Amino acid sequence: MKALDKLLGGQQNLIGIVLLALLILVVFPLTLDAFRLNMVGKYLTYAFVAVGLVLCWGYGGILSLGQGVFFGVGGYCMAMFLKLEASDPISTKIQSTPGIPDFMDWNQITELPWLWQPFHSFTFTLFAVIAVPVLLAFIIGMALFKRRVGDVYFSIVTQAIALILTVLIVGQQGLTGGVNGITDLKTLLGWDLRGDGAKMILYFINAGLLFGCIFIGRFILASKLGRLLMAMRDKEERVRFSGYDVASFKIFVFCVAAAFSAIGGAMFALQVGFMSPSFVGIVPSIEMVIFAAVGGRMSLLGAVYGALLVNYGKTYFSESFPELWLYLMGGLFIAVVMYFPNGLAGLWDSHGRQALAKVLRRTPVVKAAEPEQNKPKAEAKILETQP
Repeated sequence: MKALDKLLGGQQNLIGIVLLALLILVVFPLTLDAFRLNMVGKYLTYAFVAVGLVLCWGYGGILSLGQGVFFGVGGYCMAMFLKLEASDPISTKIQSTPGIPDFMDWNQITELPWLWQPFHSFTFTLFAVIAVPVLLAFIIGMALFKRRVGDVYFSIVTQAIALILTVLIVGQQGLTGGVNGITDLKTLLGWDLRGDGAKMILYFINAGLLFGCIFIGRFILASKLGRLLMAMRDKEERVRFSGYDVASFKIFVFCVAAAFSAIGGAMFALQVGFMSPSFVGIVPSIEMVIFAAVGGRMSLLGAVYGALLVNYGKTYFSESFPELWLYLMGGLFIAVVMYFPNGLAGLWDSHGRQALAKVLRRTPVVKAAEPEQNKPKAEAKILETQP
């Protein structure tokens, strides 16, 4: 029980997990129509990135401004499998070269490139969704952390990598679909993904995977590694002088954050039905950092709320105030940073916990009746005070 309590983070954190589960698994499905629920499902795919950033940035002190790279790579891996399934010879018989994706045919490619060949296998695709982004994160980590590149320099390098990957994707139109990305993803193993029932099932799969990532994050933070991450964030040189390989721990947590982001990208491709370079570059990567900042960069649950709130605000403002929504979103972020530097989680810690404690506080126990042997002494004391 102690180990489980430590893993969950105590009673207060358990209450937070239950409330979030009720909101995502009960309230939203019962109150939202199919279109809005699918939008929430899309928001939850961004929450994977925010949860990874809590581990990487909040606890590890590694501010990555290129998480869109891993989100995009995971999404493209899944989109490649879905596109190949949609490009069977019968469905593409009107093309000059049947059996290949339409954008390849438009670019006069007559044979499926070798890079796409393994994605005929769903098993390989699931492996690649995790393995390719993690391998990329490992290479970046080895190149930078082993050379003790950190802080703002690491952030700049990750931004540059996001920009480079975006340029590569856009430039290789015959291989990646270019600026339009990979679109028209209709089925998964013959299962039509466009119906309301399919979107509902994908929503719950999405939510289940997200809670799985949250529990993995809690497991890491409850272990010795979690304490080492915080120590490295605050006193990196002291941890290094204590004999720990700081670079290896940084690489590990960076790879975990990349894996979470990749899962979110793969679920995004399934949930929305396309993948494009607009989710890979610098701007979406910075937006993903905002999700964690608004929710609270030290809170796994806060990151989910932050992703939901920011994306809902983005949708609401863009629909209601199409000319002003960028300014309103910027103002929201500035207000949160200035007045709530610890995000929604900090606001909960300072006010919400006290309010909840008052609600949960038990009724005071009525004082037991005074024993009989004490009554004469009390009566004698009263008589002594009388004139």
